[in-house]
Amino acid sequence: MESISSNLTAVREQIAEACRKAGRREDEVTLIAVSKTKSAAAIREAWDAGQREFGESYVQEFLEKVEAPELSGLPVSWHFIGHLQSNKVRQIVDKVTMVHGIDKVSTAKELSKRAGQHDLTVDYLLEVNVSRESTKYGFSPDSVLQAAEECFALPNVRLRGLMTIASPAPSEARREFAELRQTLDKLRQNAPEPSLLTELSMGMSGDFEEAILEGATMIRIGTAIFGWR
Repeated sequence: MESISSNLTAVREQIAEACRKAGRREDEVTLIAVSKTKSAAAIREAWDAGQREFGESYVQEFLEKVEAPELSGLPVSWHFIGHLQSNKVRQIVDKVTMVHGIDKVSTAKELSKRAGQHDLTVDYLLEVNVSRESTKYGFSPDSVLQAAEECFALPNVRLRGLMTIASPAPSEARREFAELRQTLDKLRQNAPEPSLLTELSMGMSGDFEEAILEGATMIRIGTAIFGWR
């Protein structure tokens, strides 16, 4: 059985190869280890192997890990990557580096409000349903442009870019990743601070190489690091 450390090494090598093919630098892509359903001990093993960015999807599980003795005192960079309901924002707002899955303007407004209460500035991404599947959350590529207009003026938060979960087929996924990149380009055209819109969170264990070829700046890898859930 492969160890988390050796899995991380293999993933990093694949990232390096994908960046080489894309003509990009490795430091342009942030690896987020998706640790949902995994133990604090497994996260600690990944940390000891040099991983610093971790992604969680469930609020209660995330809060338990933040307090876990195995991770006590470690400056873990937590990304909340799951669907976030407005009524749960207050529980995580002061504990996350970035919120990836904002799919309603009302949730962005709640994030702004709660960040203000903590005197924080919180980075977030808008989720886009580029595969147009009814089972997925997210704005359509067209409606996210209008939603962003409402979000730009919110205090105590910074819209940094877009995220998506693509179709299972890699060929479809690559087309969808390209569409997300094009959507971000459109978003920058009307943004008050286009230089802030740098992030494309896209690509998972089965398609992160395609995502890197299409400009991903953050990839969310779970299975390839921690094994099957």
